[in-house]
This record gives sequence, C-alpha cells and structure tokens, in this order.
Amino acid sequence: MSTLGAGGRGSTLAGRLTRSGFADAARAERLLADGALAAVADEPEALLGPLSEVADPDHALLALAKIAGACVSSADPAHAAVLRGLLGSPSDGRDRLLAVVGSSVALADNLAAHPGNLALLVDDAPGTGVSAAEVRAELLEAVGADPAADAPVAGVVGSPGVDAMRRAYRARLLRIAATDLTATDPLSRLPGVAAALADLAAAALEASLAIARADLDDHGRGVRLAVVGMGKAGGRELNYVSDVDVIYVAEPVDGVSEDEALAVGARLATGLARACSTASAEPALWPVDAALRPEGKNGPLVRTVASHRAYYERWAKTWEFQALLKARPLAGDPDLGKEYVELVNPLVWSAVQRENFVEDSQAMRRRVEHHVPAAEADRQLKLGVGGLRDVEFTVQLLQLVHGRADETIRSPNTLTALAALAAGGYVGREHAAQLAVCYRLLRALEHRIQLHRLQRTHLMPTAEADLRRLARSVGMRTEGAAGLDERWRTVRREVRRLHEELFYRPLLPATAQLSTEEARLAPEAARARLAAIGYKDPAGALRHIAALTEGISRRAAIQRQLLPVMIGWFADGADPDAGLLAFRRLSDELGTTHWYLKLLRDSGTAAQRLARVLSTSRYVADALSRSPESVTWLAGDAELEPRTHERLTAEADAVLTRAHEPAPAATALRALRRRELARTAAANVLGVVISTRASQSLTTAADVVLAGALRVARAESRREHGLDHDPTRLLVVAMGRLGGREMGYSSDADVLFVHDPVPGADPTGAQQFALTVATRIRQMLGEVGPEPALEVDADLRPEGRNGPLTRSFDAYAEYYGRWSSPWESQALLRARPVAGDEELGRRFVDLVAPLRYPDGGLDAATVREVRRVKARVEAERLPRGVDPARHLKLGRGGISDVEWTAQLLQLEHAHHVPGLRTTATLEALDAAAGAGLLDPADCRELTDAWELASRLRDALVLWSGRTGGAHADVLPHDRQALAGLARVLGYPPGSGGELEEVYLRTARRARAVVERVFYA
Repeated sequence: MSTLGAGGRGSTLAGRLTRSGFADAARAERLLADGALAAVADEPEALLGPLSEVADPDHALLALAKIAGACVSSADPAHAAVLRGLLGSPSDGRDRLLAVVGSSVALADNLAAHPGNLALLVDDAPGTGVSAAEVRAELLEAVGADPAADAPVAGVVGSPGVDAMRRAYRARLLRIAATDLTATDPLSRLPGVAAALADLAAAALEASLAIARADLDDHGRGVRLAVVGMGKAGGRELNYVSDVDVIYVAEPVDGVSEDEALAVGARLATGLARACSTASAEPALWPVDAALRPEGKNGPLVRTVASHRAYYERWAKTWEFQALLKARPLAGDPDLGKEYVELVNPLVWSAVQRENFVEDSQAMRRRVEHHVPAAEADRQLKLGVGGLRDVEFTVQLLQLVHGRADETIRSPNTLTALAALAAGGYVGREHAAQLAVCYRLLRALEHRIQLHRLQRTHLMPTAEADLRRLARSVGMRTEGAAGLDERWRTVRREVRRLHEELFYRPLLPATAQLSTEEARLAPEAARARLAAIGYKDPAGALRHIAALTEGISRRAAIQRQLLPVMIGWFADGADPDAGLLAFRRLSDELGTTHWYLKLLRDSGTAAQRLARVLSTSRYVADALSRSPESVTWLAGDAELEPRTHERLTAEADAVLTRAHEPAPAATALRALRRRELARTAAANVLGVVISTRASQSLTTAADVVLAGALRVARAESRREHGLDHDPTRLLVVAMGRLGGREMGYSSDADVLFVHDPVPGADPTGAQQFALTVATRIRQMLGEVGPEPALEVDADLRPEGRNGPLTRSFDAYAEYYGRWSSPWESQALLRARPVAGDEELGRRFVDLVAPLRYPDGGLDAATVREVRRVKARVEAERLPRGVDPARHLKLGRGGISDVEWTAQLLQLEHAHHVPGLRTTATLEALDAAAGAGLLDPADCRELTDAWELASRLRDALVLWSGRTGGAHADVLPHDRQALAGLARVLGYPPGSGGELEEVYLRTARRARAVVERVFYA
C-alpha cells in the first residue's frame, strides 16, 4: 500500500480516497493502477482532487478506466491523444469530462463506445444557446439529407441511417449535458438546457422523417406532413428522457387524393416513430407518443387540418384544449404546422367559456393525483402532491382563464408563462418567484435522475448512495442526502400550498363564465352587462371602472382582473351601484398598499366577501372606509369571530395603561368598540355570526368599554377632588338589552349607578364623587367625537329622570323596600353587574332578588297592573301612523310582546324555577317551556318572532347605515329596502317580498301566543 505526503503528514492512498468521497476505496486503488489509465494519465492520483468534486467519484473513476481502455485499444491513436490532453492538466475540457462521467453512467458508456466524441468535450462551444436551425442541419447531415430541401430525404437509409441519426443525437446530447453539469448554478441554467433538449428532439424528428421518406419509393411527395410538438417538447422545456408528444397533420398535394395522402402520411409517421424508438445497434432515443391526437389511440394517426377542426369544434374535451396550449411545429412542413397552430389557437383561448371548464380542469388534476400508485406517491417528482404537475396545471389554468383577454401570457413555456403572469399582475411577484425556484429545483432533480442512466423516471431514489450522488450533482455536496431530502420535502409543501392558493381561486370559475368582451371590460359590452344585471346607473359605474383600471400600473392590471368578476358579485347585493362606489373609495384609499389588491386576487374569499358587504350594507361600507385595514378580516372566518371578554379586557387595559390623558383614553376605548361593531357587522352580513352570537359580541364590547370608562372616570375624579383613594365603592349595573346581553347596533347602554361609601367616608363627599364619576362616564362615551358614541342611559333608576343619577347602596335598599313599583321589578329582571366593585355587585344582586323573583310570585292585582301597563304602552308609545303589524319593537308580535311575556312568566314563577332567573329573553322562554309553564310550540313561535324582529332591527341599521330615526324599528314598505334587508339576512336576491310575508306571518303567530299566555 502506498504512502504519500500530504500537508506534512503521512496518509494512505485508501484514506485519501475515502476523504475524496470514494465509497469503494479498494476498487478505486485498483483502477488507479489500471494500465490503460496510466497510459493516458501520467499521474492518475493527481485526478483525486478533481474527482472529489463530481457527483459520483466511484463511477467517474470506473468510467475513466473504461474510456481509457477503449482509447488505448482503438485503431485511431488520436482518441488516446485527446484523452491524454484532457486528463493531463486542469482545463474546462477536463471539468466537462469528469462532470459527465461522474453523473451519467449512460453517457460514460457512450464515450467508451465512441471515444471519438471526446473531442466534443475539448470544444469550448456551449451545448446550450445553439440555434434550432443549426441543430436541425447537424442531424439531417448525419443521415445524408439536405437541410435546405423543402422535404429532406436521407441518403443513408435503413438501419445505418437510424444509427447515424442516433449517434449524432448522442453527440449533441453530450454537449448539452457537459454544459449543464458544469454550471455553477444549475437552476439558472435549467431553462436553456430544457430548450436545447427540445430543439434536439425536433431535429431528431426531422432526421427520422427524412429516413422515413427514404424508405418510400416516391419519398412521400404526394403528402405534406407536419409534426406538431405537444407537452414539454412543444413548450421547449423537454427532459433528458421523455416521451415526445406529437400530433401529425397531413394535407395532399395537388393531384393526390386525400385518402392516398393520409395513407402515405401514416406510413411516414410510423417510420419516423420507428427510427426513434425501435431496437438497433445504437440505443433508442425515446418513444414518440401520438396519444394526444383526436380520439387518442382509437383515432387515426394522421388527420387533415379540416378533420382536426371538425373534431375540436364538436367533440373535444376540456383537457384537450389545455394540452393544445403547448402546440408548436417541430418537424415536417413548417407552413402546414403553422396553419394547424393558427387553427387551434383561437379554440384554445376561447375554451374557458365552455361549461364547467375550470371545474373540469381542477377535477382532472385531482384524477391525475389519485392515479399515482400508492407505493410511488411519496417519491413522485412529476405527478404527486407538490410535484411538477401542480405548478404546470396552476400556470396553464391561469393562462387559459386570463389569456383570452391578454395575449402577453400565452407562452407555451411554463417558466416564461409564469413570469408573464407575474408581470401582468395575475400572480403575486413573490408567489411567482417562489413557484419558479421550486419548479426549477424539481426539474433539475428530474434531469439529474434521468441523466444517470438515460432512463425515463420521475421518482426520487431511496438508496443513500443515490441520494448522495443526486445531492452532489445539484450543488448540495455539503448538505448531503439528508439535506436534499429535507429541501425536496420543503419544496413539495411550498408548491402544494401555492398550487391550492392559486389553482382554486374563486375568481377563476367566475371569470371563466364571462364572455371575452366582458372579461376585457370592453365599454359597450360592460355597459350592456351592467344594465342587464341591475345597475341603476351604468354610465356612472363605467366611470368608476375606468378610474380603477386605466393605465399600465400593476394596480390597474390587477383591477382589470378583479372587476369583471366583482361587478357581478356587486350585483348579487341589493345595491350594486353603492357597492361599486364604496369599492372605488376603498381602493383609492388602499390601492397603493402592498397587500390590498394582492389579498383580493389571491385570497379564496376576500374579494367575493368584500363585494357582498359593500353592496349589501352601508353600515359595513362606512366602517371599512373608517378602518380600511379591516378588509383583511374577510380572508377567513377566524378574524370575524367575536373577541372574548378576556381578550378585549386585556386590550383595553393595555390602552389605558399607556394613556396619560382622559380624552385620548376615551377615544381609544370608543375606537375599540367601533372596531368590534365593524367586525360583528361584517360577520353578520356574511353569515359567520348571526342572531344571539352577534348580540353577545356587541354586548361584550359595550361591557369592556364601560369598565374602561369607569377606570378613567375614577382616576380623573380623584384628581379633580384631590383624593388619593376612592371615598366610595362604585358599581355599574347593566339594564335593558345590555343587561340581557342582547344589544343591537343602535342600542343604548341602559345602566344603574350604585355606590357604597367606604367606612369613615363623608356620605356627602362620597355621593358627590360617585356623581362626578357617573357624569364623566356618560360624557366620555356619549359626547360627539371622532369615534361612535355609546349613549349611557340611566333612566331606569329609581324615580327615573327626576331621581339622582347615582345612589348609595343603602338608598337603593330603602327605595326598593318602600316605594318600588311593579315596572321596576320587571326592569330589574335584566339587572347584571357589569363594571366596578365585584362584592358590591353581589350585594346588589342579592338586594334586588326578592323584587324580581318575588316569593310566591305575583298577586292577581299586580298581574293586572302589568297587563294594564303593557296595553298602555301599545296604545300610547306606538308612533302615530305606523302600522302596528310592522313595528318591530312595539308592534303586534314584536320584540316587546315577547319580552313582556317572558318577563311576566319570570315574575310569577322564578321563585321556584331557577332556570327563569336569567337576564336573557330566550333563556327565560326555554326555561319556561322546560318547566311546563309554556307549551313548546308556543315557545318556538315566540322565539322565532323575537329572533326575526331583532335581526330585522339590526338589518335596518346594516342596510341603511343609520342607527336612529323615525323608522328605525319599522319594517319598510319600499321594495328596494325590503330587498336590501333580505340580502342582509342571507335571503337570495329578489326575496324582499318573501321576507315581508315571513315576518308578518311569524309576528301574527307570536301575537296569538301572547294573547293566550300574557293576556289570559
């Protein structure tokens, strides 16, 4: 065993080989001592350094020994001289040789079989970037055909011609692989390599056709035959080893019948395929696959242009038009090939208008995925989850949907098309860049795997040695097999995420349903469409559209994608004109941000949801205009879900902790409530949060704001009175709909203010402090300001407006013990401590319990008094001129009817039915039904009426944007308003009349229950 000096230390050759990446050091030692290798390399061991850089040093050294043996034994001494020159000293040629033999067993074997090809590696001319015409001429000349002829005919025929063509093909392939494998950045070099492979395939088809012509007596002069490339060959993005997909088009020359021409064309096509793929002295190239032709393998191999047209216009399926996107003439008659492509192009770019085109394309991708054998699913680079097909289907679907209106994105090449889609704003730049890098890596891995043995495969290897070789071949020598596997799986996850985000956009099927003129927003077509789908002012809508889409900015480009679909979505709302106007205003505000248009384009829900809320709810439109960033909520349900009391309390605490002045603190609290009003409103319109959940969300926001306002008011009152501590404990008690957690968008906050002086405090001073706090709370939350007011109403206090704003606990106890009226007991059914001293809150609840849950229930006189007051309210408080059947609150079967019925049941029975001791109307009804006090059917009627009336009250605010006014509680007669309310409540378009009938019927039934239960 030899010992060499290295860095001052002795080391064995075996050790050096191991450190250089050789797996079989013993075999490598024997190969280094090979006589043939020694004959062409003066110091074989000097190759260890360069060999350590290649993908597989073991295979590289073995291949060098084989090639050396072939050169030394060759009759041509020039072969050995060339190899000696390549191995003798560092050079680009040596790098090319070692890279090839270290990555491809098949190309190394070819060099051993044809050592004359070594001279190609000496040549510094790159294998990529060579013109397709030059490569075509090279292969035609190899078979003795004239490249300048209209229909070249091979001079070397039969098997010798086939072998000559294949040798020329392999020689050019060697140049391409050498350029590819020596690239410092394989991913950047990949598009040029794929294009060179496609050009080489086209040249091979041309030479094979020349051979096929030579086999015919008249060389096929009676037919014009074009070979049209499909798939990756058509897109100039071919693999090293792949089926070459083609379609054959034939036309007779003058004087020849169509049948005769087609027969000759079929013989030529068959001969061409045989030259490429049948057994011969030289290895086959690849199969020529014509299965994408009309009718597939069951259809004729060759058709005329007219026959193709007839098929595509009548029988073609969705997938065939997607496949035709890649069609490109490769060989044969170029004019005929061009004629065919010009025929199919209009069909390709109008195919998106076929029924269910997008859905069919999406289903086809799923079928391809499901057909992957389970054993291969986790190794598939091409067909599996996160594989090449995910990228290709995504790009092609986006092209087909948008390409009819934009010719710039019609490239058959995946990466070129992806770049064009990004430039046109159809895909985000970041998404396009991520997808392109992932696609390049997947293709590079596919290339390296196929190049190893020149075999068609799309499976990642599993053996450690194969993964290590693959990692080294794509520049991941340091990361090794484990690093490659991790990166590949990361890429798969990223590709699948982007595929699902882009491929299943709701914009795609909606855009596909439009005509080409509608998709392009052509003025006349747009005007006609706007009028047809319900816009009252099509001319004004066109002006908004023009303002949003004019120009060459990316912003305008994305709007041109969105608006053709969104104007239809606006029309699904009750007021599309208002929706479009609101969208324009929002876009003017947000259009220059990096996220707004990207969100609308890329999100699965945001654009459609935005269109719905803007055209359905003026309230939400106004809220979004005040807080445009809230548009992000529409991307999913999570941000629309009500915030918990704990979360809002923590947020309010953080705001108040940072605040140093009362006015900004109050504004911040009101802004928090405004945000939650907007969140709940948007969720309400979209059906994410409805009915009692919406009311509870609004109540929670009010609770938190009241607690925060109390905190601020206490601090300011201490400062005003010069105090270090509060002289009295303070409590805010929620009443009315606030107490029942049933607030609407226009609800006031009904409250009682309670205080309890601390021991030793001056009662007068404590009362004055409590009054100051209560007054401040009402001012902070109710006065006009930049944020919506929350009116704090204390009119339900003892003596109403004539009584003091706040009382001590003892004063409440005295009042309720001596002077309380039945209406006050009824009002106290809603009492719920909401802010302030918790112990005082518990004492207050205990204090009022005997009043609202009287022992033994109500006596007959009190029941009559309650009914008398209710009848008086109906007679006196209903606004003059309003139809009692249409007043949602005070009308027959309205909210008041249901609530008074529930409250009477509570006053009569809550002392012995614990379930009735609740502040919530619906919970009280359920408890009454559960205790047998209310028939379950009657309970359902009352519940349905209360819920519908409450939702309609909220819908009136959401639709109109107004929180008050004379008709805030009245079901309108106006047809448009009814239609708007119906859309807010989730009814289909045009359902205003149905909603009106439903409410009136529901209210009548509820009133009948009230007559039986309340007035019995």
